[in-house]
Amino acid sequence: MKDTKNIKKFFKTVFARKVTIINAIIVLLFIFLAIFAPFVAPYDPDKPDFAAFLQMPSAAHLLGTDNFGRDVLSRIIYGTRVSLIIGVLAVVVACAIGTVLGMIAGYFGGWIDDLITRLMEAVRAVPQIILAMALTAVFGSGIKNLAIILGISSMAGYVRMMRGQVLTIKQADYIMAGKLQGNKDFRLMFRHILPNSISPIIVMMTQQVGSTILAEAGLSFLGLGISAPTASWGSMVSEGRNFLMDNPVFALVPGVCVAVLVISLNMLGDGVRDALDPRLRGEA
Repeated sequence: MKDTKNIKKFFKTVFARKVTIINAIIVLLFIFLAIFAPFVAPYDPDKPDFAAFLQMPSAAHLLGTDNFGRDVLSRIIYGTRVSLIIGVLAVVVACAIGTVLGMIAGYFGGWIDDLITRLMEAVRAVPQIILAMALTAVFGSGIKNLAIILGISSMAGYVRMMRGQVLTIKQADYIMAGKLQGNKDFRLMFRHILPNSISPIIVMMTQQVGSTILAEAGLSFLGLGISAPTASWGSMVSEGRNFLMDNPVFALVPGVCVAVLVISLNMLGDGVRDALDPRLRGEA
């Protein structure tokens, strides 16, 4: 009963502002397009039609066609799937690795803490997009590789966040009592410390999906991300910039989709932060 009440309170706080509701609807719309892309897209996104290349928007092609005659709307819909898959998987990878490393560093301290902290400082010293470009050049592109690469390049923030949480929580009385009762270190870490420090991690995850999607679009724009013929918003902008006079929609709409989705995810993340932060709820 108490859990149900807390869940209701959480969603009530998240959607307290109308702008958050609007952004949640936008995100859900993109998720719907990603899941049901084969049923929503009017054409095969990868099938060229050289008799219809660079057509302006019409009844047959609502957003026109690209330089290979492929339907732009269909490619944008399938590009939604690519962006969301990479965004979510990369954040999961970054969170999983970063959270574990942060817990280990904060809990054990000493040379282990120094080693992990210095390594993460080295990672943070390099801009994410530059690090991702270097890793992509080494390991190659593709959805799976990009998700792992973007996850590794952004995990330092999770390590820092989790380490700070652990340094505070491990001094609590119930952790000390658990040690006196003979509980193993990893049991204390995953059974007691992790559940009590997960809120800021969840907030970071919701806010980082958008930046990861933006990073993927940037890599694809530079030709280091998703390779042809797979539809990607970044690669569509890159291809379309050469044909702005023939069909400006070809390049502009994918760029607008990136901006709208990233802004909506960030605004939704702000709502989640408001619901999980006791200081913003007036409870601390």
